[in-house]
Amino acid sequence: MAEGTGDIAALGKEYAEIRPVVEQITAYRTLLEDIAEAEAMMDDPDMRELAEEELPVLRSALPEAERALQLALLPKDAADARPAMLEIRPGTGGEEAALFAGDLLRMYQRFSEARGWKFEIIEEQATELGGIKEVVAHITGQNVFARLKFESGVHRVQRVPATESGGRIHTSAATVAVLPEAEDVDIKIDPNDIRIDTMRSSGAGGQHVNTTDSAVRITHLPTGIVVTSSEKSQHRNREIAMQVLRTRLFDAERQKIDSERSADRKSQVGSGDRSERIRTYNFPQGRMTDHRINLTLYKLDQVMQGDLDEIIDALTADAQAAALAEMAE
Repeated sequence: MAEGTGDIAALGKEYAEIRPVVEQITAYRTLLEDIAEAEAMMDDPDMRELAEEELPVLRSALPEAERALQLALLPKDAADARPAMLEIRPGTGGEEAALFAGDLLRMYQRFSEARGWKFEIIEEQATELGGIKEVVAHITGQNVFARLKFESGVHRVQRVPATESGGRIHTSAATVAVLPEAEDVDIKIDPNDIRIDTMRSSGAGGQHVNTTDSAVRITHLPTGIVVTSSEKSQHRNREIAMQVLRTRLFDAERQKIDSERSADRKSQVGSGDRSERIRTYNFPQGRMTDHRINLTLYKLDQVMQGDLDEIIDALTADAQAAALAEMAE
């Protein structure tokens, strides 16, 4: 019974992926048929006037229908529909960079909440002033990776820090990485390739001061990747840490394939190059600039509240245009 249920779920997923393509093909064919009928009506004196009205409208709709069909036929990123791991780390700028990393975390939390996604922080190291040394979050929902994959890179902030008494504008940065969640079938990890250590998880003080050795650190020996999880349950920590490790290994494999495939491409949007400065948040001017597509918006307050759709839509459209141009070559 379970196997049959799995088959039905797989068929349902495949149908959901194919349906938009079929709909666009049907719409395009219907439009061509309507144009052919209207052209035939031109030969009928009784219908000619009606045809002369309809033909310009139908023909003007043709370019958009062709583009919509081309977009539907573009190869899909198999990871688009997956949940994602979001990792944020402060870069240059000391405590101000850590505070900005915290601001970015809240921005993505609000964006996720507005879309009805589940946002779960699975590892967080905070600073004394409320900044973030490192945070890893697990985000589940519809098309999570598709909407967040262009967020990977260096985010730069220009503002007067709360820690600055002289009122001078500082520039600091934080790095964001969005990784598609790996499934068991994607990555097989040899038990001999990992070292698992248990550590004392840091309590919140007060009544939580009696900590237990429940935190788990897993080291992947071949790559040197280290992941930790500090939930209260050691068993749960092993599950989380292994999931994060699988996801990072899966992402590394995707990055390798993408870099080989895109070695001769000029477009950087969606390349996942996390050393690239992708965006600047200028607080004195209320300005956000995405450097990859030269998009500037003067609504920084809304952006920091999680209003990212306009930016993400523009990045998605740019990536689609690049893919269409590549397909035409």
